[in-house]
Amino acid sequence: MIDTLNLQSGSFKIVLPYRWQGWLGYVIFGLLVIFGLLMTFSGLEDSIDNLLAGLFIMGIGFFGLSVCTPGSHEKDLHNIRNQAIDKAEIEAKAKQSGLTVDNWLLRQTTYIPTNDPNDWILPAPGPASWNKEDRYGPDGDGTPLAEHPVKVGTPIPATFSLYGIFGLIATSCFIAGAGVVISNLEESSHKYIAIGVMSLIAIVWLVSGWLRAKMLNQMIDTPTSLVRSVALGHSELVGQVRPSHEGVLRVVVDGNETMVMENMVGFRWTYEQLQERTVTTKDGTRTERRWVTIRSDSGGCPFILHDGTGGIRVNAQSFKRNEYGNFIKRWDSAFAKSLGQQFMSSLIAGALGGWRVIDHRWTLYGLKLGNPIYLMGEVKSRSREDIDAENLDGTLQNSIIEVWGDKDGVGQKVTLSRGTELSNIGRSRSTVEMISLPMILFLGALSMFALA
Repeated sequence: MIDTLNLQSGSFKIVLPYRWQGWLGYVIFGLLVIFGLLMTFSGLEDSIDNLLAGLFIMGIGFFGLSVCTPGSHEKDLHNIRNQAIDKAEIEAKAKQSGLTVDNWLLRQTTYIPTNDPNDWILPAPGPASWNKEDRYGPDGDGTPLAEHPVKVGTPIPATFSLYGIFGLIATSCFIAGAGVVISNLEESSHKYIAIGVMSLIAIVWLVSGWLRAKMLNQMIDTPTSLVRSVALGHSELVGQVRPSHEGVLRVVVDGNETMVMENMVGFRWTYEQLQERTVTTKDGTRTERRWVTIRSDSGGCPFILHDGTGGIRVNAQSFKRNEYGNFIKRWDSAFAKSLGQQFMSSLIAGALGGWRVIDHRWTLYGLKLGNPIYLMGEVKSRSREDIDAENLDGTLQNSIIEVWGDKDGVGQKVTLSRGTELSNIGRSRSTVEMISLPMILFLGALSMFALA
């Protein structure tokens, strides 16, 4: 299975969707591309409005195609997961996932994602096989977990893929459309405003791509250490989340005892409201909707990262960057958790612009026991008091050290992510694709000064 996968994707790789949602997106956005192309051709002959609409519709279509295109290894890893993980385990998770209607009258529902790209790709030891007597000791013969980078290697995304091709065409369509708009504006100030907006979008996109590319390169370039031999200083570790001697968290979302998640070691939840209002314009009325974050909370507790060779204490609450991936659970309701809160939320929303609250949503992200974990953190010696508190004899080197995430290293950013190196990099785009597309958009914005 994993042995037959080529983790070096090379310069170019064609990857097509592997789920029905992706193929549906391909059909919808493909039709948009065709429609936009026809409008663009008709606009070349008779109407500049058709030309402009066609370019932007075609750009949206190609951009949608790029979003629906999986990462270089995503499809292969999905197939390997389905072959490697026990069918009974997959079916059990499937039964627990999906949408559940809790109260039809109050429109209360619970949703657990059916697909978790951050989950294990290869089988991982269950709680029954964990070393209960010595949480810092090795599993069995002390070999690393099946999905550890020292066993499977580090995947390298393709330099260019269909994502880059579609994205490049979409960016070109948007630049051409912006050129048509700017060339037909009469006021120079309006032209400069349009160029400024386009440049701002490109800069935000470029900075976001650069930061993600930097983290990707850090994952690829930094060798992963084994817990049993990790040295002091900043190190990269991959393993499984297991409990520390302090125990785990019972997370009660927004203080509501009906929304609870057990066995957590790190969490973040948000409470959002869907607000609606009717706006009167010169053309009539229109309805506006928006999701507004009302409250949020986050936290964590120490846990053990175990990679098969041994366990090491991780202070999860100290990490400056936490990437929990997809949400674990989401609760929706037409009403707040109490009549008083429902009244106050409606009153406040109405006072701040005439909004009406029509839906409530609570979303939970986090790390649970058994989850795969990737981190870059600073390994330090533990204090004598902490070692004595656990009654450790200090014979295992990894039992007297711990990981912190409050201080970056030289050229190394501390981060904690749910998922292994294989699952995180396997879904990533290449550095070239993450940086080249916004850079082309930015250069296109600068070229618009010739039309100003």
